[in-house]
Amino acid sequence: MEWREESKQTMSWNGTISNREAKEAVAAQLAAKVQDGQVIGFGSGSTSLLAAYAIAKRVKEEGLNITAIPTSQEMQITCNNLGIPTATLLQKRPDWCFDGADEVDPHGWLIKGRGGAMYREKLVMACSPVRYILVDDSKMVKSLGEKFSIPVECQFEAVNYVREQLFALGAEYVDMRLAKSKDGPVITEHGNFILDARFTNVQEDLESKLIQIVGVVETGLFIGFDPIILCS
Repeated sequence: MEWREESKQTMSWNGTISNREAKEAVAAQLAAKVQDGQVIGFGSGSTSLLAAYAIAKRVKEEGLNITAIPTSQEMQITCNNLGIPTATLLQKRPDWCFDGADEVDPHGWLIKGRGGAMYREKLVMACSPVRYILVDDSKMVKSLGEKFSIPVECQFEAVNYVREQLFALGAEYVDMRLAKSKDGPVITEHGNFILDARFTNVQEDLESKLIQIVGVVETGLFIGFDPIILCS
């Protein structure tokens, strides 16, 4: 796939994409499902980025007309750079969506949110009748919480209260996510903070318990969406 040199610069990923060959393979599987005229929810993260490249290649070579509903500013910029028209959920409803995941268990439950876009990711997924999750083997686990904490997006004033409530629900530890290229915490796309809470016994009702905590905006637990898992 050839891009103009300036496009390569604007579509760069912050760091090395791990397991890139496997992610490109699953991205190609996903791109093959695109049909002319579809509205598609574009997820966030490295695997979704590679899927966007693969879809853009088909759009260019086959003259397809599609519309993307991006789940993050990062993906919005990527779609703009690739020449893929975009819309919001106020304007269009997705025919299907795709996204990556940090962990996937045998039930199809997910942990997501390392990119800090979990609110829009979950909203687009909820609005999509068909959902594809793109992962490599490293993301498959026997039970959620084996490798990653659960991101909990919360409002600034509620940070201390939410932390207390997370421990009360059984969290082993709770850390505020700190930024790498700026001082202080990571700020989500909606201006909130992220607390990463480690739970090693994730039950089906945990998501609802977390969202009921006053001050919590969204969580990185995605339970009950019945996604189609594309794994390489």
